[in-house]
Amino acid sequence: MTGVRVVAFDCDGVLFETLEANRQYYDHILQQFGRPRMNAEQLQFSHIHTVDQIIERLFPEPAVQAAAHAFRRSLDYGIFLKYLTIEPDLIALLDWMDGSYPRAIATNRTDTMSRLLQEFDLTRRFEMVVTSRDVERPKPYPDPLQKILARFGAAPHQMLFVGDSIVDQRTADAAGVPFVAYRNPELRATHHIRALGELKPLLERMGDPTEMKRI
Repeated sequence: MTGVRVVAFDCDGVLFETLEANRQYYDHILQQFGRPRMNAEQLQFSHIHTVDQIIERLFPEPAVQAAAHAFRRSLDYGIFLKYLTIEPDLIALLDWMDGSYPRAIATNRTDTMSRLLQEFDLTRRFEMVVTSRDVERPKPYPDPLQKILARFGAAPHQMLFVGDSIVDQRTADAAGVPFVAYRNPELRATHHIRALGELKPLLERMGDPTEMKRI
C-alpha cells in the first residue's frame, strides 16, 4: 500500500495510557452515588466506549443516570490528568509528520478531549480532532473516520488508523481504512506496532506522501 495522505489515532491506550485515569474518574462518580468501584469488566468497557454508554452501564436506572451525568459535567477533569501518561514517542512522531502527513484523532471521548490536549501541548499538533459528540454515530461505526477522510479529500486506502482495541479494529473495517494495531497482537490489522516510533519507518517504506496543502 502506498500513498498514505492522513494518519488518524485513537486516544486512550494509543496517545496516552489512560486506564488508571478512567478508573479514578468513574470510581469518583460511583462513590458520589454510594456505588462500589468498577470491576475489571467495567474498567475495560470504560476504556473503549463513550461516556454516555459508560454511565448507562454503571447506572442502569434512568433517574440515577441523569443525576450521574449532571455530576460528571460539574467535575474538573484537570484533577484526573495526573493519572495520565503520554506515550514516549508521541511528540517526536507528530513533529516529524508535521507538514507531510495531516494528523487526526478519532476518539470516543467527549468534552474531556480539549482539556487533555491543552494540558500536554498537543492542540497545535493535530489538524483535526473528532470526538463522539462530533458525529451521529461514534466508533465502532465508520462515521469518525469518514469525517476525517472528507476533510482531507482522501480515499479510505490513503489513511492509516492507529488503535488498540476491537472497537478501533471494527471502526477501521467499517470505513475500509487500513488498521495499525498498537500493542495488541490479538487484533486483525494491516500492521502491528509496539511503539509509536515504529510508524516513522512504516510510513517511509510506503513512499513519499501525496503533496497536500496544509488545512
